[in-house]
Parts: sequence; structure tokens; C-alpha cells
Amino acid sequence: MQNNEPDAAGHRPHRNVLRLNERDNVVIALRDIAAGEAVPEISEPLPSAVPKGHKIATRSIAVGEYVYRYGQIIGQATKDIAIGEHVHVQNLGMGAHKQDHAFASETKPLPALADARQFMGYHRSDGTVGTRNYVGLITTVNCSGSVARFIAEAAERNGMLDAYPNVDGVVPIVHGTGCGMSATNEGYQALFRTLSGYAQHPNFAGILLIGLGCEVMQLSELVGGKSIRADGALRYMTIQNEGGTRKTMRRGLKELQGILELANCVTRAPAPVSHITVGLQCGGSDGYSGITANPALGHASDLLVQHGGTTILSETSEIYGAEHLLTRRAETVEIGEKLIKRIKWWEDYTARNGGEMDNNPSPGNKRGGLTTILEKSLGATAKSGTAPLRDVYEFGQKIDKKGFVFMDSPGFDPCSVTGQVASGANIVVFTTGRGSVSGYKPTPCIKLATNSEMFARMSEDMDLNCGDIVSHDVSITQKGEEILDMIIRVASGEKTKSEELGFGGAEFVPWQIGAVM
Repeated sequence: MQNNEPDAAGHRPHRNVLRLNERDNVVIALRDIAAGEAVPEISEPLPSAVPKGHKIATRSIAVGEYVYRYGQIIGQATKDIAIGEHVHVQNLGMGAHKQDHAFASETKPLPALADARQFMGYHRSDGTVGTRNYVGLITTVNCSGSVARFIAEAAERNGMLDAYPNVDGVVPIVHGTGCGMSATNEGYQALFRTLSGYAQHPNFAGILLIGLGCEVMQLSELVGGKSIRADGALRYMTIQNEGGTRKTMRRGLKELQGILELANCVTRAPAPVSHITVGLQCGGSDGYSGITANPALGHASDLLVQHGGTTILSETSEIYGAEHLLTRRAETVEIGEKLIKRIKWWEDYTARNGGEMDNNPSPGNKRGGLTTILEKSLGATAKSGTAPLRDVYEFGQKIDKKGFVFMDSPGFDPCSVTGQVASGANIVVFTTGRGSVSGYKPTPCIKLATNSEMFARMSEDMDLNCGDIVSHDVSITQKGEEILDMIIRVASGEKTKSEELGFGGAEFVPWQIGAVM
């Protein structure tokens, strides 16, 4: 029998399995379990080995019968499953499912917290507060990307930044689109919102916009005849008008120096945490994601909302099958219907492009124990906590409400985060079970490990371990408070692991919707 007595530090030893809800007919293996082993919750020895993070049937499940995890349906048995059997791709599939959206039926406003916590941020003239003080070189089109990089590299090479200690750096925002597209469709509008959002982002003290000149995404449309930025720290040029690469670089360096002088005048000052907007993300998920890091981040999200801050859940294709948990928390029926409208758009979008909404999880997710998109979505939605859903936004659309909101996006992490940053996220918190590595300049990214083994293996990339929720009975509440404390420290200037490693130069990925022509 396993000894569950706490050690001298008050920690309990590692358990074998975990039941998440009394309705569940599976438990989760918390370690690799060999064939023939006897484990709690199961009356017979296991007929085969089960890897850590995977599911074990606690009773016989007939073909066609629903399988439950979190007290929710995650799929149907595709064959008879014996008690103690490994439940995974070989015997579990999506099956038919229908959710009761029950719009706005479970909306429970959270009480405001009395203690007014603060962070040290960069106050901008439009009333927003940044967590970093970068200068951005934003390109309208792929054709101006190399020149933007040339300017940034030249500024670093000649030591220009040394004279401006209050500036975190120069960030070239380059991408692979901006032309070969319609100027009127939803793809153009998504890119327009994304570039405009970055140009107005509070983590940028100033912007130099660089175009080629003949592209579909015209500088004149982005600028609109007026300065995008209220502080005037916006300058722009096109390579064709300047007379080529070298002339554009010379003028670009001159303009950049002027922007750096303005940016260097700004220093950190106290600001309420209500000015923090967090993008909630997960990637490289595993069977622990919905047990440890995601619900802990959900509690941190609730705490931030209670302080007047904002959190953004995204990845529409990865809430599929769990959308009813969000529609029930919508403040109004209309907000819930906006979310379902995006779900229906995605069903049509995937169908006309030869895909399916349940083509997730990825191979890595499956190796980590996730079987169906329903299971993955239920775990992913846990990042949102319990706060009311205040609104639903399009990709890159400016967030204009405080509290918990949803922004439509693909499940591809760099693309989803790009939209969240464009919408105003000045911090990203990213949970991972397999070990995702990335960063998202100008916004710092905090990495949460879902399991202790991966955290130990990839400690140079992970900021915080949530695996101790399982291994040492740390509570979700305690870990959520720990995450909020880290958010505030990072917002005040503490560097994340991805920042220390220099990530952020390749993760700007606008969502390309529609035909490339």
C-alpha cells in the first residue's frame, strides 16, 4: 500500500493516479505504471503498461459509451474497454457531441479586491502603461523586411543603443505578407488590425514604419493622414521613395536616433495592476495541462480581473467542444452568441479548406496523454478561470473592456499570441507540458511547466513549475497567487527566461486568411 503520510516539509509523496471528478470513468496516471501493477481506484491489476499523464478506465466501458474526464464528455469508446485498460487513440474517438450553451446562465461576477496592488510601468500619453520600453521597426510587407532588419542590425553594430539606457532595444517586426492579397477581404482587415495594434502598443515607446511602396498594405492607409501615436513618436518611409536600400538605411538610422531620444526620456513609475493585460496561452500540452498549470493560471486570471486587470483567452480551434463552459459565463446572451458565431465560422473555414475541427490534438499532445480535441479543449479552457466573459473580439481587435475576454485566433501559438499582443496584451503567460520555447517581443512571455520532470529537464526555458500541484499537493490557489506575483514582477522589469535567451525575433506571425494571389 502506498504511504500517503506527509514528509517533514509537509509534502505528500507522489500518488499513482488521480480522479478529477466523481463522474469520471477514467483516472490519470501520475507516473509510468507497468503491466500487472495494482493501483488505487482500480479493482484489477493493469492488463498493459500506461504512460504518465494517460488515462486508465476505472470500470468497463462499452463501445459507443461516453468517456468522462473533468466530469465532461471527452469522446466515445470506439471498442469495448476493460477495467484497468489504457484509454487512448486505440479505443477512444470524438463521436457525436452536442453542447447546451445555456447563454449567460452561470455568470458570477467576482468581488473586487481591496488591496490596490501596483507595478512599475511605462506611462504613455494615451493613458496606457507598458511593461517594456522598446522601439519598433514595423514593416507593411515582406518586401521591406530585410531593410528593417538591416537598420536594426546597423544600430546594434555601431553602438547607437548604448547612449539610451532606458530603452530595452530595437525590435524589427517583419512578416511574410502585405501583398498578393485582396485589399477588401477579412485577411486584409486582420493584417491591418495587427499592424495598427503593434504600432499603438504600450510596450513600444516609438515606431518607425517601413514600406516598399507598391504593396497592397499601403503606409498611407495605416497612417490615415494622421499620427497613429498620440505622443508623436511615429515616423515612416518607403524604400521606393527614398531611392533604394542604402538611402533608406541612412535615413532610417537618422529617424531611429530621434525616436530613441524620445524613448529614453521615459522611465518606470508606479501604476495600478489594472493596466496589466495578460494573453493566456498554452502550447505543447500534455495530460497534466488541465490538472496543474492551466487551472492555476485560471486562478491567477481571476485574481487579476478582481484587481481590475484584463485577461485574453484565444485559440478558438482549441476551445472547440468546451465553448459551452464559456457561453454560460457570458455577461449577456448576445456575448455568448458572438462566441458561437466564431465557432460556426471556424467550422465553415476548416471545411472549405479540407480540414476538420477535431484534427487536434497534435502528435506531441497525444504522446503526453491527450486523445481528442474535446479533452484538449476542456483543459485549455481552464486557463480562463471563473470570471464572467465580458466580450468576444476578432483577431487583433483592440480590447476596450476590462476583465476576462475572448479573442478569436487559430491554435497555432505564435499566430495566436501575435493577435493578443496586437489587441493590447502587455504580458503573455504560456503553459506547456511538452516544453514549448518562444518569446514575443515587445511583450514578455512567462513559461509555466505543467509537470516537474519537464521543468527539471528544461529549467533554462521554464519560469515556474506547476508540477508540484500533483507531486507535492501545492494548491491551485497557492500556485495562482504565485503566478500573479510573477506577473507583477515581470511587468515591473524582471526578465523572463525567453527574454534572457533572446527570443522574439521570429514569432511575429500575422494570421493569413484567404487567397494568396
